[in-house]
Amino acid sequence: MSRQQSIRERLQAALTLEHLEIINESHMHSGPPNRETHFKVVLVSPEFTGKRAVQRHQAVYAVLGEELKTGLHALALHTYTPAEWQETGAAPASPACQHQREV
Repeated sequence: MSRQQSIRERLQAALTLEHLEIINESHMHSGPPNRETHFKVVLVSPEFTGKRAVQRHQAVYAVLGEELKTGLHALALHTYTPAEWQETGAAPASPACQHQREV
């Protein structure tokens, strides 16, 4: 199973999600091709209501702890309540990496 699929399954099993996007951004960073080390994750959950951003991120890190121990290098988290997502509708674009691989 790919790391991206593993992340998806872990998050879906642990959290009530109304929206989930998992984007492999590894190609935007230096390193060998076809790796799964850098991801952007957009989550919308009613469980985030009343929680600060750090608490939301801690909840996701708790679910993905094993992934972080086994090669997941970077995780850009964008966490929203359903009301925030309805207002925003999209996560911000990821910035270019300073060590972006030449293509």
